[in-house]
Amino acid sequence: MMPRATHLRRLCHFLAGAVLACGVIAAERASAEVTDAAPDGFTVSERAHIAAPGDKVFAALIAPQHWWSGNHTFSGNAANLTFDAKAGGCWCETMPDGGSVEHMTVAFISPGKTLRLRGATGPLQAMAATVVMTWSLKPSADGTDVTLVSATGGYVKGGLQNLAPVVDRVFGEQLARLKSYVETGSVPSLQETKP
Repeated sequence: MMPRATHLRRLCHFLAGAVLACGVIAAERASAEVTDAAPDGFTVSERAHIAAPGDKVFAALIAPQHWWSGNHTFSGNAANLTFDAKAGGCWCETMPDGGSVEHMTVAFISPGKTLRLRGATGPLQAMAATVVMTWSLKPSADGTDVTLVSATGGYVKGGLQNLAPVVDRVFGEQLARLKSYVETGSVPSLQETKP
């Protein structure tokens, strides 16, 4: 079991990184909102238009090691992320000490259209909370419209509603990084988003 001080330190680093990253990606976010928040859960929704065909967007989506921020990993390095793109597959992370992390599990996958994951990311893993994250891709005349809806439910002392804005910012950052990676082949460096 993780000592409380270590857990709180990781949570503070996670929150600080999320807040600082907002300034870097604010101009790139198309649409984001907390659509519902209550003590027992919340829903956030992120949307972006990506100037690329859906198959290219989906191929990048299932390769988070290329675009997910290392600030929001346990190892500090997104290159340690792996993704098994099939029902029951693991979005996992290897740790430098030989350990590993299961972030989420694939619940539904329809290549080029929908990816649904269940589990918990970051500090939510240490709480009695579960996340269902659904990525939807729809073709448009000049690319792909991507929607990320994340519903979190469970119990956290003091209520989950206070975490909704932070999760919204973190997931908004990740969608902006995915957009940047697909459209330009690069994402902001960790130095640009680290506290």
